[in-house]
Amino acid sequence: MTLIKSISGIRGTIGGKVGDNLTPVDAVKFASAYGTFLKNSIQVNRKLKVVIGRDARISGPMIHNLVVNTLVGLGIDVVDLGLSTTPTVEVAVPLENADGGIILTASHNPKQWNALKLLNAKGEFLSGAEGAQILEIADAEAFDFVDVDTLGEVFVNDSYMDIHIDEVLALPLVNSDVVKAKKYKVVVDGVNSSGGIIIPKLLEEMGVEVVKLYCEPNGHFPHNPEPLKEHLTDICNLVVAEQADFGIVVDPDVDRLAFISNDGEMFGEEYTLVAVADYVLSKTPGNTVSNLSSSRALRDITEKHNGSYQASAVGEVNVVELMKKTNAIIGGEGNGGIIYPELHYGRDSLVGVALFLTYLAGQDKTVAELRASYPHYFMSKNKIELTPQLDVDAILETLTATYKNDSSTSSLSTIDGVKIDFANEWVHLRKSNTEPIIRIYTEASTQNDADGLALRFVNELKTIAGI
Repeated sequence: MTLIKSISGIRGTIGGKVGDNLTPVDAVKFASAYGTFLKNSIQVNRKLKVVIGRDARISGPMIHNLVVNTLVGLGIDVVDLGLSTTPTVEVAVPLENADGGIILTASHNPKQWNALKLLNAKGEFLSGAEGAQILEIADAEAFDFVDVDTLGEVFVNDSYMDIHIDEVLALPLVNSDVVKAKKYKVVVDGVNSSGGIIIPKLLEEMGVEVVKLYCEPNGHFPHNPEPLKEHLTDICNLVVAEQADFGIVVDPDVDRLAFISNDGEMFGEEYTLVAVADYVLSKTPGNTVSNLSSSRALRDITEKHNGSYQASAVGEVNVVELMKKTNAIIGGEGNGGIIYPELHYGRDSLVGVALFLTYLAGQDKTVAELRASYPHYFMSKNKIELTPQLDVDAILETLTATYKNDSSTSSLSTIDGVKIDFANEWVHLRKSNTEPIIRIYTEASTQNDADGLALRFVNELKTIAGI
């Protein structure tokens, strides 16, 4: 099966052989490497403290116990949040004055996957250089466990989902009173993970009537957990049947957010960030950042509010780095990830929901009408499965050379894979950080054009690769 070590953490499938998958041995090994990295980096005369939380996937309790007790064996205290979300752990780390955090989740990946997502003392993802250090420690197995008198302790704290909600509701641009007055009805698909607990709680605090769909946190995902249109037929139908104002879909660790309009159509995962940014920029003008695979619509909205837009390499840590460099007011990724620094530098579906509701309550529009008011771009998201024989870097270098001096190309970036901009459309091709695939994202002014551009480049890649 698969074990992937990347900027997004240590991610793999459960079971199989050590070193090829995320086995119990690998979970202990990488937890040991992370704990050792912290001890090497933070040389203080006290026990270190790490916050740990997990999503509801089936392997969660097993991986959780292994990781917690590995840190205890290194003499590190653990604040155990239990069932939680990625943004909740990110919020908890600085509130606990912890030295780091680990989220046990494979995000949008199917149930056979799990992962260790690693945080620093700010509750932000580690840099690529820090991740490389951890991999070196893991490869060398340079671990030094403590004696029985200096073992770490475990402190259970299951209050942080409520604390996270309180922190979101306290944001100056969140107005629960105006939302309550609207008496909204919203359908929530929590994909049977922790989003099925925290999103309904947030909505109820804001006076919203909630219709729950797949909100039992048992880890049995009822559909592919990536919040894409083809996976969301049930909620689209239920929004219409319930005559709801809109629907909300999150992934298993609640850092990706998608909306369903009142007519049962997708609001568009790319447009989650666009709509929230439109509201935030209308109140606090400034700059924005998203990644190279995200829609041009954010650029358009930013320029409407007289701000400056820039694109980073794919990966939350890259977006955050560029946001800090450009003093961005809001940013994120086109996969429905909202990063609002007013609370923390991490993708956060709760922040997205609360800001969107506040914005919608101030508009005399349905969600479908709001979506229609934004620039119309259409995306196609495709992928090619990788095999060990494929030299992805060489394939992309060949493609880059082909288009570098092509007269139809308006710009070309190799910051992350290769992105080729044409006059009215673009294509971005890159090796995934989280799956053994090449991603091919395209955007154009019609769906047919976006799909056609994607098919063209899928065929070009296959020709170059000889497959």
